[in-house]
Amino acid sequence: MSLIFYLYASILTLSNIVKTLFETLPGGRLESSMGLFGGKKKANNWAISLDIGTEFVKAIVFEVEGGVGHVRGVGRCHQKLADMQGGGVTDIHGVAKNCETAIEQAATQAQFLPDKAIVGIAGELVKGATTTIKMTRQKPYTQIQMSELQDIVNQVQAEAFRDARKELAAETGQDEIDVQLVNAAVVSVTIDGYKVSNPLSYQGKELSVGVYNSFAPIVQLGALETVVRELGLELLAVSAEPYAVARCLDEESTDLASIFIDIGGGTTDVAVVRNGGVEGTKMFAIGGRAFTKRVAAVLGEQFTSAEQSKIQYSGGELEPEKAALVKHALTNDVKVWLSALQISLDEFGETELLPSKILLCGGGSNLPEIRQALENKDWIKDLPFARQPDVQFIKPADVANMIDETHSLKNIDEVTPLALGNVALDLIGESGILETMMRKTVSGVKN
Repeated sequence: MSLIFYLYASILTLSNIVKTLFETLPGGRLESSMGLFGGKKKANNWAISLDIGTEFVKAIVFEVEGGVGHVRGVGRCHQKLADMQGGGVTDIHGVAKNCETAIEQAATQAQFLPDKAIVGIAGELVKGATTTIKMTRQKPYTQIQMSELQDIVNQVQAEAFRDARKELAAETGQDEIDVQLVNAAVVSVTIDGYKVSNPLSYQGKELSVGVYNSFAPIVQLGALETVVRELGLELLAVSAEPYAVARCLDEESTDLASIFIDIGGGTTDVAVVRNGGVEGTKMFAIGGRAFTKRVAAVLGEQFTSAEQSKIQYSGGELEPEKAALVKHALTNDVKVWLSALQISLDEFGETELLPSKILLCGGGSNLPEIRQALENKDWIKDLPFARQPDVQFIKPADVANMIDETHSLKNIDEVTPLALGNVALDLIGESGILETMMRKTVSGVKN
């Protein structure tokens, strides 16, 4: 009798899950459901990409098929001014509620709520760089083994960790600031000058391995992890957003050389790519909100109204008299932004010429003054460019391996959640040997 009752209760539970896509648990946590379509057995092929921006939370729900992410649902929620500051979470519960709203929209459209998420992290205290170690193998005729490669990666990690702490200490004035590895990736492997994608089982004397590492203060990373826990989701990974954007194009191209600039609400993220690999990332705390505050001051409007005026100005829809005021007001702010960009790029040009292609994304890059400033020859005089950079925009359709089945992702501020989804493909699908090793390395460092 008890068995019959148990089966009956199970059927009722399943019926309730199918009846409602998901339900809200105490504390505002989302409960993953089996979904109206697909069932539990396909849950491992689904994930949520969460871009927790200063101005908006953007969420996409996607399904992975054959190594390609298919976007099934899209959602966004506006953040309050007190929720985020400079890319960092300042109100955990407020941000969690906004994330819940965005995810709910995306899951409703997708008719499925995944239980795994990849989350982006940004802010001027998030540091990322590629460190390359070259070594001469004592036994060049033996095949390269995993243990040998792991030893090299460990050396890189230790050096990168020391550099990140030193840089953050100099910037914050705190000697003992605690940092944690966010994500790591092998971006280049060369054996006797020959570039390979997987060095295992190769022979050779000179082995060179480049590893990209990004670090963030524990307090900032912990806030994001707490948000994800409040949502009741499993955290697949936290990825530095400029790194995700920098690898969002066709990764088969080994000669890609570009400067990626993502202008968000609170920060500008910069990534430099050479020879198809991410050389490093920089962030500074000037974004769309700074421009909006200037517009508010000039027009005498509240922040929300000024944001709308700025958007209308960017689209050429603002009345001429107000447009002239906004244009004049933004001139000095864009000069300050350009100076911060010059400082960020200066370090990347110490040993090599800077790439002569600039790729823009993020809502802040819609301002016409941004592109005009970058196309002006004056700002590159003190930087090692071989020629005037070609400035282009990245569109959502340009993101590799991500297909928007909703046909709703059209704006350049929607590139980042798609780029994060592209990073997550390695974690959801079948990872290569190097990806698996780096994932274990990140996990090991955190533990």
